[in-house]
Amino acid sequence: MLLQLLEIVAPVFICTAIGYGWIKAGLPSDTTLASSLVLNIGTPCLVFYTLTSINLDPSAFAEMALAALAVLAGALVVSWAVLAMFKLPQRSFLPALILPNMGNMGLPLALFAFGEKGLALAIALFSIIAIAQFTLGLGIAAGSMTFKVAVRQPILYSVAVALVFMSGDMTPPKWILETTKLLGGITIPLLLITLGITLGKIKMGSLKRALPLSVFRLASGFVVGIFVAEVLELEGMARGVVILQSTMPVAVFSYLFAMTYDQDPEDVASLTMISTLLSFVTLPALLWFVI
Repeated sequence: MLLQLLEIVAPVFICTAIGYGWIKAGLPSDTTLASSLVLNIGTPCLVFYTLTSINLDPSAFAEMALAALAVLAGALVVSWAVLAMFKLPQRSFLPALILPNMGNMGLPLALFAFGEKGLALAIALFSIIAIAQFTLGLGIAAGSMTFKVAVRQPILYSVAVALVFMSGDMTPPKWILETTKLLGGITIPLLLITLGITLGKIKMGSLKRALPLSVFRLASGFVVGIFVAEVLELEGMARGVVILQSTMPVAVFSYLFAMTYDQDPEDVASLTMISTLLSFVTLPALLWFVI
């Protein structure tokens, strides 16, 4: 079992460490280009190829999408209550606490832990959370809701096109599958390396808020994930993917939103960094639980 856990955690840790070491060594990096490639080309291609080639049942996709909405709702209620109780600014910390890093960390872990079928289920969850990131998350940080950014996200359309093929039980032309497979292949390595580079660039603020909120993000995500899995009566791989994805650390985009709208960016940066470091410590136990 320990060897199995090492096989899952090691690739994620090593790829992230490469990015972190790269930026700390002072080597040139363009995370804007890398993030743009992943967001606009790599991830949509990975989503389309995985959903259409794994033969994921549309009902399974719908079940995962419902689970994602339930996880988001649960995290929103619990996080809002805790922030209100301790009189912490909602606009600064709520996006970070309700939108876990299902992309950079969640997708690779689902792939290494559960294989391509697990990746397909994780993508269904991630698609909903990614849309929420650019609507709800961005809206909270900005102080006003907007859907203009969300409708420009290619992942939205890659999911829609994939669902057309899935619902019609159709197979895309081989040249489309091979192209999206090739382009989608850049996604997971770039996600992890970019995560490492971003963590290396983050300037830490006070630990007074960040440490307890980081523990809360992971613990509440775990509890909400189990609760949603129980309520929806999920079993096997679907249950494991939901709990795993729900327990991811703070997404990097939450830090970017906080920085853009000047919502305690240093505290959110610390929250992003510490929750990610804590997740590496807790991952073996989490993976043992879900596997």
